[in-house]
Amino acid sequence: MLLELSDVTKVYQTAEGPLRVLDGVDLTLDRGETLALTGESGSGKSTLLHLAAGLDLPDAGQVRLAGQDLGRIGDNGRSALRRGTVGLVFQQFNLIPSLDVAANLAFQARLSRRHDPDWTAELARTLGLDGLLARFPEQLSGGQQQRVAIGRVLAARPALVLADEPTGNLDEATGDAVLAALLRLVAESGAALMMVTHSSRLAARLDRRLHLSGGRLA
Repeated sequence: MLLELSDVTKVYQTAEGPLRVLDGVDLTLDRGETLALTGESGSGKSTLLHLAAGLDLPDAGQVRLAGQDLGRIGDNGRSALRRGTVGLVFQQFNLIPSLDVAANLAFQARLSRRHDPDWTAELARTLGLDGLLARFPEQLSGGQQQRVAIGRVLAARPALVLADEPTGNLDEATGDAVLAALLRLVAESGAALMMVTHSSRLAARLDRRLHLSGGRLA
């Protein structure tokens, strides 16, 4: 079991009082499995993703990643585990504007000391970026930037990829192509994928689908 959330609750304080975003959530994800997480805006999908990555902690319950309880290993431990185990893909591309495509692709892998030039070159080819390596982010289309963001994450060979609306800023055709590349590369690397999406059509392309509503999964 790569990821396990057990009876997880998360509450935010608002002007109207406590807001229980997650209410006793249970979730498991195995290595190599892909999972789509759907739900209305504000239903807590991104919160769940942040908890899975150790970017936040639950108010109750337990999150275990790669056998470790994220609530027991401290900020430094979570940062180290995240750096070595988790790859995050966001709707906003978050590329480094001063680096060209080649350097952006290698950036995360170098940080985790897992830079493999052959694997990075394969990612560039698969993502259709091998002719764009000398360009900078501002010279790329939205779809090209998202492909770089995906390649940057996968270059470090994470065990778990967490993607928050990775096609949300793209048109349908570009989004379909980007998702196809992501699924192919995740399968090739043996990683697990949990993806937040509003699209039932895209969710159907993953192994499993869970819907978040009223703080609970179904």
